Amino acid sequence: MRFRLIPSIPGYRTLDRYILGKFLRTYIFGLVMMVIILVVFDYVEKVDDFTELKAPWSGIIFDYYLNFIPHFVNQFSALFTFISVIFFTSKMAMQTEIVAILSGGVSFRRLMWPYMLGSALIAALSLSLSLWVIPEGQKDSVAFQSQYLKKNQLIVYDQHVYRQIEPGTFAYIRGYSPSLERVPFFSMERYEGAKMVETLNAASASFDEESGRWTAPRYVIYTRTEDGSLGYKQYRNLDTLINLDARELVDAKGLVKTQNIEELNDFLKQQRRKGSDNVFIIEVERHTRFSYPFSTFILTIIGVSLASRKVRGGMGMHIGVGIALCFGYIMLGRVFEQIAISGSLAPWLGVWLPNMIFAVIAIFVYRKAPK
Repeated sequence: MRFRLIPSIPGYRTLDRYILGKFLRTYIFGLVMMVIILVVFDYVEKVDDFTELKAPWSGIIFDYYLNFIPHFVNQFSALFTFISVIFFTSKMAMQTEIVAILSGGVSFRRLMWPYMLGSALIAALSLSLSLWVIPEGQKDSVAFQSQYLKKNQLIVYDQHVYRQIEPGTFAYIRGYSPSLERVPFFSMERYEGAKMVETLNAASASFDEESGRWTAPRYVIYTRTEDGSLGYKQYRNLDTLINLDARELVDAKGLVKTQNIEELNDFLKQQRRKGSDNVFIIEVERHTRFSYPFSTFILTIIGVSLASRKVRGGMGMHIGVGIALCFGYIMLGRVFEQIAISGSLAPWLGVWLPNMIFAVIAIFVYRKAPK
C-alpha cells in the first residue's frame, strides 16, 4: 500500500496514515461529487435569469459559484464527515480489519486518534470558512444576485422598521429603497418616561452613506405642551445625524451572513446598546459559527463507534442509521435555533443544545463499541 497523502511524522504509525488517508479521501471525493451535481442543478435552474439579464461568465463563475461552493461545503461538512467515517469504517469492519487491529493489541481509544486528527483538520477548515471566508464571499454573491437573479435575494430590506436609536428616541421608517437610498415616510418620536413629547414627520427622506446623515426637503415637528395640547410647526431642509445606518434597515438574518466575525461582534455591541430585537439573531449566528465545526468531533465519535462493529445488514445498515442520526442532528439544530431567535431560549443554549444531546449519544455508543 502507498500512503502519500499524509506526511511522515515521528510516532505516526502506518495504521494511522492508512485510516487518515482513507478518511480524508472519502470525505473529499464525496464532497466534490456532490458539489459538481449541485452546481449543475443550480445552473440549470438559474440559466434563464443569467441569459435574460445578460450575466457575464466572469460574474457567474467568480462572484456567484466560487462563493457558493465554500458555503455549501461548510453547510454539509459535518454530514459528509459522518457519512465518510461510516462508509469506510463499515467496509473495514466487514472485511474484519477492525477485529484484526484490535486483536493486534491496539485499543479502540488508540484507534480513534487518526479519526480525531482528520476531524480536527475538517473542523479547522469549517471554522475558517464560517468566521472569515464565507462572509466575505457572500458580499460579492449578494451584489451579483441582486443584479442578475430575480429570486433568492439574501439581503432583503424591511418595509416597516421601528427602532430605538437612543434611550427615549425611536424612529419609524417605511419602504426604504436601497437603489434610491430614500424612504417615502420618515418619523422620529421622543419620549419622557411613558409620555411622547415630540414627533418629527417627513413625507420623504434620503440617506447619505458617506456622511451617515438623513435629509428631508420638508418636515413637520409636533410638540405636546405642558397643558396637553398639541402644537406643530413646518420646516425645510432637515439635515440630521442620528444613530441609525441604512444597513440596519436590512432583515438582520440576511445581513449577518455577510459579516465576518469581527464585524459581527461590532454589530452585536451596537445593537445591544440600542436594545434591538436583532440581538437574538446575531447571537445565534455567532454561536452557530463555533458550534457547527465542533459537531464534527461528536459525529465522528458516533460514526466510528457505530460502524466498527460487524452487524447484520452490513454497510447499508450503518449508513442508514448514520444518515438518520445526522439529519436528526440538523433538524434538532434548526428547531432550537428558531426557539433561540424568538427569545424563548438563551441563544448560546439553543445553539449548543444539539451538540450537548449528541455528545451524550456519542459517549453511550463509544462505551458500547468493540474493545
